Amino acid sequence: MIIKTRSFPRAALIGNPSDGYFGKTIAFVFRNFQANIQLYETPELDLLPSLRDHSRFDSVSHLVDDVSQYGYYGGIRLLKATIKRFHDYCSDNGLNLDDRNFTIRYQTTIPNRLGLAGSSAIITACVRALKLFYKVDISHPILANLVLSVERDELGIDAGLQDRVAQAYNEPVLMNFDEKIMRTNGYGNYKPITIPDDMNLYIAFRTDLSEGSEILHARLRENYEKGDPKVLAAIDEWIELTENAAAAIEKGDRNALEELINRNFDLRNEVCASVSKKNKLMVELARSVGASAKFTGSGGGVIGTYKDEAMFDDLVKTLGKHKIETIKPMIVTGGRDESYDVSIDEEEQ
Repeated sequence: MIIKTRSFPRAALIGNPSDGYFGKTIAFVFRNFQANIQLYETPELDLLPSLRDHSRFDSVSHLVDDVSQYGYYGGIRLLKATIKRFHDYCSDNGLNLDDRNFTIRYQTTIPNRLGLAGSSAIITACVRALKLFYKVDISHPILANLVLSVERDELGIDAGLQDRVAQAYNEPVLMNFDEKIMRTNGYGNYKPITIPDDMNLYIAFRTDLSEGSEILHARLRENYEKGDPKVLAAIDEWIELTENAAAAIEKGDRNALEELINRNFDLRNEVCASVSKKNKLMVELARSVGASAKFTGSGGGVIGTYKDEAMFDDLVKTLGKHKIETIKPMIVTGGRDESYDVSIDEEEQ
């Protein structure tokens, strides 16, 4: 029996990065790319490396290029940390795991370190496989918390919940991380929503830029904990932008959403001095053809709206000249149960 699971990249439509600071956001996952996990029972526990984990190179320049694209740590650390946190969760909740071992491998097509939540996609797919293997039930909100704990508690990466919520629910979600709700329930108030196709969303990402989100989050966290008035005011405004965006989506008001998306980035630029020139250029190029633009996460990718096919073609051409790829996201919708993204093969290895 081979258990196969998958998870998709996340795009933050509005409100980020307030999700880590008791704010509100809207995010969705899209199936243009995916992270896959294969898990099957074996005598010993074995984690198989993927392309991101190799340690043999053709040259020094090959090594440098690899580090620039994937970082120093690869994906095996994600699997190790996920398995440990899954074991801890089960132990803490009185869920006894049997003594079976397994071999696990991952593969991903999600562009790396570009604000598309590629790491949490691998972790989410891994938890889904472990749930199936050990027959453990975990609700969507708790799954999101568990995935976040892998990154925060095990790997020391400062990040917010929205990536994991969108990936847990597998549909667009309006997320309210109000402090009272979070402290009472242990998670936020998550409301699935529908994003109409005629909102004309695009996603663009660099093919020559890799920068982990932990850099920006660490700096923003420091200013937030110091009580920086500009940061606190920005969080309040991001909440308002999210509320207005939810109303615009419900009404199908693309013009209003366009303005809100642009303001989301402009506000971020005002309070986050660490935004790089290359990342700012992505937004400037998109806006130069009339599209709206903001980061999909913490840099490397942008999301926005375009008016018509002619403008989308201009986006593709203008951004392409700067090694920026532009796509129309195939949004995962309708609250599909995660079992639709899982297959169990009865074939022998």
